[in-house]
Amino acid sequence: MSEAPDNANTLVRPPIALVMAFIAGLALDWISPLPFVPVGLPHVWAGAGVLVLGLALVIWAIRTLKAGGTPVQGYKPTSAIIDRGPYSFTRNPIYGGMFVGLAGLAVAFDTLWLLAALVVFFAIVRFGVVAREEAYLERKFGDAYREYRGRVRRWL
Repeated sequence: MSEAPDNANTLVRPPIALVMAFIAGLALDWISPLPFVPVGLPHVWAGAGVLVLGLALVIWAIRTLKAGGTPVQGYKPTSAIIDRGPYSFTRNPIYGGMFVGLAGLAVAFDTLWLLAALVVFFAIVRFGVVAREEAYLERKFGDAYREYRGRVRRWL
């Protein structure tokens, strides 16, 4: 009988899924462009602003994990439940920042394909990563994780 690994055993690493979603969205846009931003709006600047907000959330979350002494990488064992910083209002700020960033890129590049890729990326992260991480954290930390999960939302 084998023990469960001391990690979330996710199906994919989220940064890889993010890059693949971005490439797929741009490739589809190259094949069949689907602009959605009204003409005349400064979509590049607006999208860049949204992207920066997403990146800021990711950086804040990563710094918070490191300050708490637990690894960022999901394939490494989690050493603590972090409940401060962005983790005090969402259990998944890194993924949330990735979603916001990809939405910003969709606006900046003015392509609905990146928004479609965002939907697929969200589904992959929700079911192939977050579900496994939640099960792992509950297995590892038990009541402490259940209490955290009870007071902090999965998303926003």
